[in-house]
Amino acid sequence: MPGLLSFDDLKSKVKDGSIDTVLTCFPDMQGRLMGKRFHAVNFVETSFKETHCCNYLLATDLEMATPDGYAASSWEGGYGDYVMAPDLTTLRVVPWLEGTAMVLCDILDHHTHAPVPHAPRQVLKRQIERLKALGYDAMMATELEFFLFEQSFDDIRKGGFRDLIPISGYNEDYHILQTTKEEGVMRPIRNNLFAAGLPIENSKGEAEAGQEELNIRYADALDCADHHTIAKNAIKEIAWQKGHAATFLPKWDHTKVGSSSHVHQSLWKDGEPAFYDADADLGKSTLMDHYMAGLITYAPDYTFFLAPYINSYKRFAKGTFAPTKTVWSVDNRTAGFRLCGDGTKGVRVECRIGGSDLNPYLAQAAMLAAGVKGIEGKMTLAPPTTGDVYDADDAQDIPQTLRAATETLRNSAFLKEAFGEDVVAHYTRCAEWEQEEYDRVVTDWEIARGFERA
Repeated sequence: MPGLLSFDDLKSKVKDGSIDTVLTCFPDMQGRLMGKRFHAVNFVETSFKETHCCNYLLATDLEMATPDGYAASSWEGGYGDYVMAPDLTTLRVVPWLEGTAMVLCDILDHHTHAPVPHAPRQVLKRQIERLKALGYDAMMATELEFFLFEQSFDDIRKGGFRDLIPISGYNEDYHILQTTKEEGVMRPIRNNLFAAGLPIENSKGEAEAGQEELNIRYADALDCADHHTIAKNAIKEIAWQKGHAATFLPKWDHTKVGSSSHVHQSLWKDGEPAFYDADADLGKSTLMDHYMAGLITYAPDYTFFLAPYINSYKRFAKGTFAPTKTVWSVDNRTAGFRLCGDGTKGVRVECRIGGSDLNPYLAQAAMLAAGVKGIEGKMTLAPPTTGDVYDADDAQDIPQTLRAATETLRNSAFLKEAFGEDVVAHYTRCAEWEQEEYDRVVTDWEIARGFERA
């Protein structure tokens, strides 16, 4: 892809002066990029090996508060360092920032240099390794939905997050005229991300005023999560450069539809789609049946990783294309899981539960873990649900509140086995704190807290 750099490419660009800044970044628990801006000369001479950050960065909330109750880092422990180890395979130019390159980092223990198990990139890597041990590779794609506003982030914040005006005045789902008016923001997003080495497919208007969707071509699971995270950061930065705000808050107004992040997934073996069986019903292999059975059975356990905040649960509402039931259906957008591409080599399952605020590393890891559980247990897939799934009384409900999702996370034997008890305890504390903060404050808290940060 254009925009990707080898380390030698970077050194050449630093030498000729075309790159003077290197962003060393890692995804935090919320899926945001954290890190440092290096002078490029320093990076290519020494810091390409490693740098450091405070370990509180994997134990904060949206507002960078430092809650108590985490075993991995605390005031009692003194908040020491983690090692940020650049993954040089992720080096890329950042075309929307002058003279800038970026590299993503893995987070290591400062003393042992072992991977930090609750770091989101490591959580996903562990599940990818489990799949590889079974002989499979995970291919995934995420859809990024978000809202654009007439005002800037600063204007909205100074106005107390009131009187927000979307960039368009009407539902613009697939609407060419309205999205033409927004090309001043969306064209730079598409082109800059493609130039940064992301396989951008398209953008489109979504089903609400000012709502956009960006689609990135499927890739292996880790690249997919990296692409999602870089794109989300870029969308906010480019919108800001153009004088607008972009939010990934799932439900910024109770009268508007919410923003999702649907996740498409399939397994491959030896370069061929392992979910495809030309002789089977719907072209769906027995392996896919087992995977989907695990995905659906354990959905309540991992809902927190698809819907991590109070606001996330306001999206789950009848008639909004956000699901309320954890069943599957064939090409049916009212179900929590939709079978796409039936009868073709592109057959895959789309999880429609996740909101635009999910951390892609954690969400993908949780779903892969559920799929592995289904494969290992040769779980049986129930028949598809038909019709309007919102009215399916016998279907399993998605947890409807953060409090309920926290309980299923805390008690999940499946996730403790897949992620490790310490990792589950870490993210359970994250969920608890979010609820505690909401319980102690009032009214406009959730939008002020999550509008720019989510």
